[in-house]
Amino acid sequence: MEIRKIQKGDNQQVAKVIRTVLEELNVPKVGTAYADPELDKMFETYQKSQSVYFVVENKGEIIGCAGIAPLANGSPEVCELQKMYFLPQTRGLGIGSQMIALCLAAAKEFGFSKCYLETMPYMEAAQKLYKKSGFEYLDAPMGCTGHSSCPVWMIKEL
Repeated sequence: MEIRKIQKGDNQQVAKVIRTVLEELNVPKVGTAYADPELDKMFETYQKSQSVYFVVENKGEIIGCAGIAPLANGSPEVCELQKMYFLPQTRGLGIGSQMIALCLAAAKEFGFSKCYLETMPYMEAAQKLYKKSGFEYLDAPMGCTGHSSCPVWMIKEL
């Protein structure tokens, strides 16, 4: 398996991974990443300043992804861990921890001092991974991500 930055030709596979995982977990299609307009053009979305998106590729197939970008309508020192999803065959192999570490290292290089994320209450395995990586729960959302259906908010000091 190889972890690398997203390429333009990855857009279709990345969108499929994200939608497949969201459907598997019965995530609402409104107020979550499922409805994000950039879902089909992730390469272009992450060409912006202080943004990077990584994919996990195995034998030509993208099986996981995650990225960092400034928090929408948030403080300039806060980034957001975004669209971190893994197909079932990728889970439990330590790849999630590797991806978080890679994203947080990029966030520090970009000059961010905090990393924020949003998730769903029943995504317990993801929350366990986030807590293991040093994220702590918040009582209210930060910024304005458009993900009104994600009621779990976490943050980590970098």
